[in-house]
Amino acid sequence: MLRNTTKLIVFSLLLWFSHAQAATTITAARVWPAPEYTRVTLESAKPIRYEQFTLSNPDRLVIDLKDVEINGLLNELTNKVHSDDPYIKSIRVARFKPGIARLVFDLKSQVKPELFNLTPVAKYSHRMVLDLYPAIPFDPMMALLQEKSVIRTLESAPATVGQLNQQTDSSDSTSRRQPEMKARKLIIAIDAGHGGEDSGAIGYRDTYEKTVTLAIARKLKELIDETTDMTGVLIRDGDYFISLNGRVQKARQVHADLLISIHADAFIKPHVRGSSVFALSERGATSASARWLAKKENEADLIGGVNLAAKDPDLARTLLDLSQTATISDSMKLAKHVLGEMGNINKLHGSSVQQAGFAVLKSPDIPSILIETAFISNPSEERRLNNKGYQKKMARAILSGIKGYFATNPALSKPRLIQNKLISI
Repeated sequence: MLRNTTKLIVFSLLLWFSHAQAATTITAARVWPAPEYTRVTLESAKPIRYEQFTLSNPDRLVIDLKDVEINGLLNELTNKVHSDDPYIKSIRVARFKPGIARLVFDLKSQVKPELFNLTPVAKYSHRMVLDLYPAIPFDPMMALLQEKSVIRTLESAPATVGQLNQQTDSSDSTSRRQPEMKARKLIIAIDAGHGGEDSGAIGYRDTYEKTVTLAIARKLKELIDETTDMTGVLIRDGDYFISLNGRVQKARQVHADLLISIHADAFIKPHVRGSSVFALSERGATSASARWLAKKENEADLIGGVNLAAKDPDLARTLLDLSQTATISDSMKLAKHVLGEMGNINKLHGSSVQQAGFAVLKSPDIPSILIETAFISNPSEERRLNNKGYQKKMARAILSGIKGYFATNPALSKPRLIQNKLISI
């Protein structure tokens, strides 16, 4: 009898040990809230298997993690949701049944969840990523219109929305014509490189590129908003990830006149320094270094985490539009103006504008440039990039280049049609 009991205990221990060995351990848990969506990331040494379903009244999302150990890092996920998260009210973690760890997301509204796995890349192991998008997609143009600093003017504007709709929908050719605008604000899309899971380059003193680029972008927006007839739009206004094509699409959604993508370069040799400006090329890179940099920047989607299963109908149309010759020509003009101004505050890494196939610059209708403000891998330039005074000098130099470009290349007065409302920004 004792021998049988001993065998049973040993067998039970072996089963427990076998399950413990097979269980997936969470090594990191992160939450990235943003206006466009909230991302939740669970990192582990091997892929996580899962099932999901939604519940209503109240709105909840349930994810069952198979053979995942509930440890302190997974439990801490409940404390990572803040009250200002746009979509998540709270997260609950519990053992649903043997071999199943259950996550329950209490939601603030209906969402469209996207759940997918990412294979190891850069510093990351396997990642299970949950993206919670609003049921009604975020509209960056309407968000822009709601900013108090944006002035909307319309010549002969109807008094009510009903009249606007009537004017837009009328079959009369005269009423269907868009009114001529007296003036409008120039819209400058400001793209702070990297963000969220994608930290970008890391300096000698552990400065993250994504932090520096956002600081300079915010200062540039402040200066642009203080400029008559200009308004700035931040593509990223927080620490979260946006895909490269998503950045292009957001600039197009707000009908931007220019796209300025801000970065801080890095190299394996710490003595390399200087500022650079890049434009898109249709015929390959103008130098080996430009080709290398474009490849590195284009890998941001792999590091930041893009759901490759999600089909974007605008992707092929935008990135494969070959009618970009005029846009690239304007991008080169803008880049030359900005490079000249940046040379007044920092050494230039190259004396001329470089070109390569940067994905973030592939808008067919918006002149776009990518700015490497300095080398974050250079200890001296890393210190300057962390200095608020230098950040503002860099923002002023970029704005001066933008003004110089518009002084010789006036923007067309283009009326906007948005949700049946004709407006001028």
